[in-house]
Amino acid sequence: MTGPARTPPGGGGVCVVGGGLAGIAAAIRLADLGLPVTLLENRPELGGATYSFRRHGLTVDTGQHVFLRCYHAYRDLLERLGTTAGTELQPRFAVPVLLPGRPPHLLARRRLPAPAHLLPALAGYRLLNPAERVAAARACAALRRVDPDASGTDRIAFGAWLAAHGQSGRAVRRLWDLITVAALNVPSAQASLALAARVFRTGLLETADAGDIGRPLVPLTELHGVAARRVLDRLGARVLPRTRVRWIHPEPTGFRIGVDGGEIAADGVVLAVPHQSAAALVPPAAAPDADRWTRLGAAPIVNVHLRYARRVAPLTMAAAVESPAQWIFDRSGPDAGDEQHLVVSLSAADAEIDRPAAELVATQRQALGDLFPAARHTPVSDAFVTREPRATFRQGPGTRAYRPGSGTRLPGLVLAGAWTDTGWPDTMEGAVRSGHEAADILARQLVARPRHHTEAAR
Repeated sequence: MTGPARTPPGGGGVCVVGGGLAGIAAAIRLADLGLPVTLLENRPELGGATYSFRRHGLTVDTGQHVFLRCYHAYRDLLERLGTTAGTELQPRFAVPVLLPGRPPHLLARRRLPAPAHLLPALAGYRLLNPAERVAAARACAALRRVDPDASGTDRIAFGAWLAAHGQSGRAVRRLWDLITVAALNVPSAQASLALAARVFRTGLLETADAGDIGRPLVPLTELHGVAARRVLDRLGARVLPRTRVRWIHPEPTGFRIGVDGGEIAADGVVLAVPHQSAAALVPPAAAPDADRWTRLGAAPIVNVHLRYARRVAPLTMAAAVESPAQWIFDRSGPDAGDEQHLVVSLSAADAEIDRPAAELVATQRQALGDLFPAARHTPVSDAFVTREPRATFRQGPGTRAYRPGSGTRLPGLVLAGAWTDTGWPDTMEGAVRSGHEAADILARQLVARPRHHTEAAR
């Protein structure tokens, strides 16, 4: 690769390192403010973890991403990108819950104000006995009183809180983990109470329509990356894909960013990469304790793709309990004909991440056969597995102590990413919010920054 020519530090505008959702949101925000923006992305396309690839005539997403109606920052970004029409948002929360050997149970909200909108769903949830349903309703009421931002809440395990509020092991598996595992990428026993409370309060308990589920109808690269490139081009931003950042050095009047083949100058930097990469790139003067970020760890997600010769499941999306399957999505394209492309998304996939693909496919074919009788004898024309070993950070108790804020000790350098201290889980909403927060802080700092900011930082 031929890198950018060396340019003197200072006067180089703003450099955003990382082209995921956080970096995209930050770059657009800064460009809207009239700042010259250069966006550096290691991959060929923007979009970060939300990208797609081609296989046997299919465009396949690496992960099955969904969003909620309460993801206001993310949905606003889709509007700005002009891709809202490439998604589908439920008119009201409704999820078929599948238990092997039982007919599907539709878990759906009613058109009532919160929290009454969920009471009929809990009262009629056939996968729990009457006593478990009453206990679940009481736990929901208690969870509405848990403050996600209160000191100490993050150090408590959600599973321990559920046990203290009368939730049986079966209720956790068949109800609470339906949401917790998908939203936090860890089971309730390993989840932070603060993050779980954020999910349940914001998404399900405080506003009736907040938990309505949205999903992409087009490939993620088209939904985010390609559209973001168009918007940034219109705003006059410079986008440099296939550009790996090697180091960031502060200078008296700005920063130098080392890339393969050269250097780039910038007045300010948004570091919008995963926490492991950020810890290696951030200058020590900006974050002397950056090694703490690596304690956030990583939690994997595995997706098993099965292309059936005929339709076997009358659904677009469903959740499974007491099954090797978890969430199931129909990703059949408009040209699929009689075929059906089902994807089983396995969160908290520590046990699956290193299993051979053939074993994962066999397990999920059996699981789907137990859930959908038509799948038992229907040929599969293609089967494959996608793996995200570092899909999210590990969102367990004590997590917040390792999540930095957007600002650093070095004015002019800020952090963005769903792993920063947004108060939200590691979600697309958290990523976009972090990008906006980082951009706003940086813009204020560039106006107020002393001329020799490295000396001031000392």
